[in-house]
Amino acid sequence: MTRVVLPPGVMHPRMPASWMVSMSSHIRMNLTRKPAKRISLGCLSLVVGIMGLSACNFQKIAVSLFMSPTPTPSVTRIPTMTQSPTRTLTPTVTPTATRTSTSTRTSTPSLTPTITLTPTITSTPTRTATITPTPEIRGRVSVQSNCRYGPGSAYLYEWGLYPANRVTVLNRNDDATWVYVDPWTYIDYCWVKADLLEFDGDITKLDVRVPILPASDLYGPVSNVRASRVDGDVWIAWDGIWMTEDDYRGYLIEIWICEAGELIFKPIHSHGFLVILPEDLDCDEESHGRVYAAEKHGYTRWVAIPWPAHPTATPPKKPSE
Repeated sequence: MTRVVLPPGVMHPRMPASWMVSMSSHIRMNLTRKPAKRISLGCLSLVVGIMGLSACNFQKIAVSLFMSPTPTPSVTRIPTMTQSPTRTLTPTVTPTATRTSTSTRTSTPSLTPTITLTPTITSTPTRTATITPTPEIRGRVSVQSNCRYGPGSAYLYEWGLYPANRVTVLNRNDDATWVYVDPWTYIDYCWVKADLLEFDGDITKLDVRVPILPASDLYGPVSNVRASRVDGDVWIAWDGIWMTEDDYRGYLIEIWICEAGELIFKPIHSHGFLVILPEDLDCDEESHGRVYAAEKHGYTRWVAIPWPAHPTATPPKKPSE
């Protein structure tokens, strides 16, 4: 016979005395209704023993007989508690510790030293310093002037300037007798004689500019350019070029010639094919020059002048035998 253990806090049920009377009568009726079956003396003694028990002991036995199914729910609750340890398995998700591998990414700061290469950019400010020395000078035209393609009256006419016209002065020639200007009434630049303008600054502090002439390919360059020395003068000649009367503007000779111990630049305009120039012989540098043909759109390709040798120059020595 199984023994039922009640869970803590559950009281033993007490059977009322009326239940005991009904049970004894129920047993008697069963004994009387089934005469065919022989009841053994042991069974009768068991019944009498039960009836002779006290009400308290009988209640305990009744509880053991009739209340036996009730404790089973408590048994089924026990295995459910064993499932709670499975929840402890969730901490095994501690692979979060593998995040410590991210510390290996701290090696990336080793790339930052490459940024130290940027100081090489500091060399660029030296370029801006070259712009500061050039002053900005403005001029006002005092006499009607011709603005030309180069620093001299030998160059072609480009634009006309009139009294009270304003210009911005950009450069000058070697001796500051001509200035390269930006007229306020013109979209381009040109050269004008310096003594025909009034300036608000010192033009001798401007940079020297070498003229750049407009090129023309309508006609070819001059040919057969030659030079010779006669009685201290240099004779320069060339063969002329045929042009239409409308295009023809003569010839331009640019000469760097020795005068008073200095090499002087002289632009010369000519309608002929011969130019005679005096030359001193006391310069450290040799004289030289070139010839252009001019037409109304610009200049042909220049040809260098084969300058004659210096008369005092010693002839080259013969190689020793």
